[in-house]
Order: sequence, then C-alpha cells, then structure tokens
Amino acid sequence: MSPHETVGTEVTTALAIVKTLILILGTIITYYAFKAYRRTRSSALGALALGFGAITVGSFLAGVATDILQVPLALGVLIESLLVLVGFVIIAYSLYTR
Repeated sequence: MSPHETVGTEVTTALAIVKTLILILGTIITYYAFKAYRRTRSSALGALALGFGAITVGSFLAGVATDILQVPLALGVLIESLLVLVGFVIIAYSLYTR
C-alpha cells in the first residue's frame, strides 16, 4: 500500500520533483559552505555547512522513508521535521560562534 494513495499521481510526481530539486540545491549549498569552511577554517562556516547538510539529509530521508521503505507518511514528515529542526539549531549556533 502506497503512502500516497489518497493523492493523485500528479501530486506524487510533483512531490518527487520538488524533493529532488531540494536535494540538488541543498547539496550545492552545503558543498559551498563546506568549501568556505575548508578555505577559512572558521568553525562558524563548518557549523553552517553541517546545518545545511542536516536539512538536506532530512528532506532526502523523508522521501526515501515514505516512497521506498513504505513507512507511514506522518512518520516521514516527522523524520524530516526533526532533521530540519536540528539543522536550524546548528545554523543558529553558527551565527553566534566565532
């Protein structure tokens, strides 16, 4: 049983496209933040890269969990939300660290 049975194929396809774009853009942003960290060795930039990475991984894992592993949609959303929360906490920390 698909977790997306209650929505149409168009919505499922659009969600897969949006999640893929989030993964691509999140990976690019994380890469550039990490590259800046490597160049400057600034702990703030390292934390920033880690925060963006957590958000990107959260989005990816939610898609994998619901679409491939067939976990309930609510659990997939919870996984994503927790990792986005962790990512934002790390990003907020990166704004205050030296």
